[in-house]
Amino acid sequence: MNTNVARIDTKLEIVVIPVSDVDRAKEFYGRLGWRLDADYDNGADFRVVQFTPPGSGCSVIFGKNVTAAAPGSAQGLYLIASDIEAVRKELLDRGVAVSEAFHDGGGVYAGLDQPYLFGRLRVSGPDPEHRSYRTFASFSDPDGNGWLLQEITTRLPGRIDSAATSFSSASDLASALRRAEAAHGEHEKRTGQRDENWPDWYAEYMAAEQSGKGLPQ
Repeated sequence: MNTNVARIDTKLEIVVIPVSDVDRAKEFYGRLGWRLDADYDNGADFRVVQFTPPGSGCSVIFGKNVTAAAPGSAQGLYLIASDIEAVRKELLDRGVAVSEAFHDGGGVYAGLDQPYLFGRLRVSGPDPEHRSYRTFASFSDPDGNGWLLQEITTRLPGRIDSAATSFSSASDLASALRRAEAAHGEHEKRTGQRDENWPDWYAEYMAAEQSGKGLPQ
């Protein structure tokens, strides 16, 4: 393999959701506040509807004759959020039935709860240590396709290009600024003085948080 050749990006673009009633599914995903990108049919035996969640680089499609999978068989579809309670509130305000926040019950993979990344035993409430990746909530579409909200504020090392910092929406940026503000307040308490270079500190904190590097103290 020639390592001098530039790598070509291969970005995940579409996830296909199997549904039984296209119009019902369209109403549901529209009610989530997702962007409607397309609704095309050939007037006979084919229809495709595409939605994109806020800030997502990947979209979902469903329709008529777009998949042979059984309606409701798509499970473990992850939606990443920096503030899970804010997303829950928005979904509840939109009339969507969404679970309370929950966390891992000790790596139990054979329990009665629906499976998710950390097992089948869901303990009520957010992760007690407020760790990134560890707090969830769930909801389903009318066919039973299962979605999981996962709260991520700090990425594991190597997951994000450390040379670039970006935010997919104004709300994600605002959440990052609030976390930086809180951390900077603790920093000033430790130093016992006002930090005149707080913009640089904020920037370093937000870049480190996103790339999974050690956070400034």
